[in-house]
Amino acid sequence: MLTIGVLAIPDLKLMSLSAMAVFQVANNAAGEPVYDLRLISESGGLVQTNAGFSVMTEPPGEAAFDTLIVSAFTGASAGSPALLAFVRRAAGQARRVASFCRGSFVLAEAGLLAGRQVTAHWRDNAELGSRFPDLRVETDQLYVRDGSVWTSAGMTASIDMALALVEDDLGPTVARDVARRMLLERRRFGGQQQASTLLDLQPKSDRIQRAFEFVRANLRETLSVARLADVARLSPRQFSRAVQAEFGLSPAKVIERLRADAARVLLLRSRHSLDIVAAESGFTDRERMRRAFVRIYGRTPQEIRQGALRDRHAA
Repeated sequence: MLTIGVLAIPDLKLMSLSAMAVFQVANNAAGEPVYDLRLISESGGLVQTNAGFSVMTEPPGEAAFDTLIVSAFTGASAGSPALLAFVRRAAGQARRVASFCRGSFVLAEAGLLAGRQVTAHWRDNAELGSRFPDLRVETDQLYVRDGSVWTSAGMTASIDMALALVEDDLGPTVARDVARRMLLERRRFGGQQQASTLLDLQPKSDRIQRAFEFVRANLRETLSVARLADVARLSPRQFSRAVQAEFGLSPAKVIERLRADAARVLLLRSRHSLDIVAAESGFTDRERMRRAFVRIYGRTPQEIRQGALRDRHAA
């Protein structure tokens, strides 16, 4: 049996408990108790959740875990020196280590993420990269695996990562069965965006909003900084600075993400060839689209389309 230790941090986010349900459902799907679930904390006893009530935890003692998962929590604290020492010890004995949302800060503070590719909730990734500059922070992926270390974004992305952990242990058939039993509409893979760019682009500035509404309506056209600055009624330098301040990205990167988002929708909802998808979404050619997909989603257009087809056939 594989022991899953979920480390509860004060102000525990309830989604961490929802993600634990994936392993419980996997036991049912496998027809035998594959996972032994344990909700632990530094001292055991009641741990406050961010919803106002507390949950009972057990002290970790000297237990060894196959998988150690640090829960999501609110607030800035990464834990006491004793907690970080426990995380280092338990991680050294575990087959793999994972975190939900801000749990990655605990792993980083414990020195377990140095030089690794990681992620957290999109609202926390800038802080994560600033506090721990030796990390390679993926700012827009649902979850990231770097060897034996897994990190996920917040909220439902923790469920996606838990399903991926089950697939890693028990195979894709069981993972799909778990997703169906949990009434999930579809499996989402780690390389997918944390949120649709089209939904996420809600700048505070009306001028920037107007410029990117123009982008959405004209993806197939040449969209230079000068042209968009003119739409926004700003100088090119002012426009570039404003976009960087709003999104943490250059105008070219924002446009690339919008085009990739539009291309992904076409891939999933149409039978158009890759050449047509690339042309309709404003990429010069399919190779440029492929490179953009690998950067943004971690997978090629073909892999995203094939993965969606496999999921439909298996459902």
